[in-house]
Amino acid sequence: MTVPTYDKFIEPVLRYLAANPNGALARDAHEAAAQALAVSEADRQVLLPSGSQPIYKNRAGWAHDRLKRAGLSSSPRRGYWQLTQQGLTFAKSHPAPLSTRDAEQLAIGFMDVRLKPSSEDASPDSPNLGQAPSLSSAVASPDDRLGEAVSELRRSVAAELLETLGSVSPSFFETIVLDLLHRMGYGASRADLQRVGGSGDGGIDGVISLDKLGLEKVYVQAKRWQQTVGRPEVQGFYGALAGQRANKGVFITTSGYTAQAVEFAKSVERIVLVDGGRLAELMIDNEIGVSARTVKVPRIDSDYFDEESS
Repeated sequence: MTVPTYDKFIEPVLRYLAANPNGALARDAHEAAAQALAVSEADRQVLLPSGSQPIYKNRAGWAHDRLKRAGLSSSPRRGYWQLTQQGLTFAKSHPAPLSTRDAEQLAIGFMDVRLKPSSEDASPDSPNLGQAPSLSSAVASPDDRLGEAVSELRRSVAAELLETLGSVSPSFFETIVLDLLHRMGYGASRADLQRVGGSGDGGIDGVISLDKLGLEKVYVQAKRWQQTVGRPEVQGFYGALAGQRANKGVFITTSGYTAQAVEFAKSVERIVLVDGGRLAELMIDNEIGVSARTVKVPRIDSDYFDEESS
């Protein structure tokens, strides 16, 4: 047999985590789901075309992604999965096997749901299983489906990046931010970007020298926060810049900014704000903490077959 599609992994992953309410290692959930689906040892050795991961582990991972988007599970730390209270309630109230409608809703009903909603977003008490979305149109071209797949992969990686950033130390987060800014072209060398965060830093976590003599500098504030950054924090950073007689500053956070903070930054015209979503996109685009693989898409070379021009 071949490895089942990722939607088939959703229920066995759900049931295994429900049987382990305190959470479990992701690798143990992979194996439990594969065993429940009778995936043979030979099929467990089959890798993705990229060769980066066994197919069954990849599909179990996507199944868990869907459970997270439905609010039923979480990743409290890297490589560890645990059902939320909502997930435990759902598993108890939906005995095995899940109905076709419920299974389909979990598979495709929450694809556009952000994994880390902002604090002002209300979380539903239970997933909305009232209306199952329609499947992708059968007339969508392969290029359209490829574009949709790439977009979904980016959204998933961006969400996982923000989860991972939430677990690193504040000092390492500052280093990550400086690595990103260097990859984006700031500073002639990595040595031109210095971390200065710590007690008494005056609201400045890093300094970038834009020229070899250090005559022009950009100051950086990096906050690994869950709560929204408000105007007082941005205004404090502005004050720190004034204390350094600096006219360029970048404020980066894993969360977001209040409207008042954004309005203040615009009014002073010397501070750039980068929120968590933008940070994740920049890390993906510049491959900081992210690896990318090249996919070769074949296309006919019409010029080659143009006999009149040969």
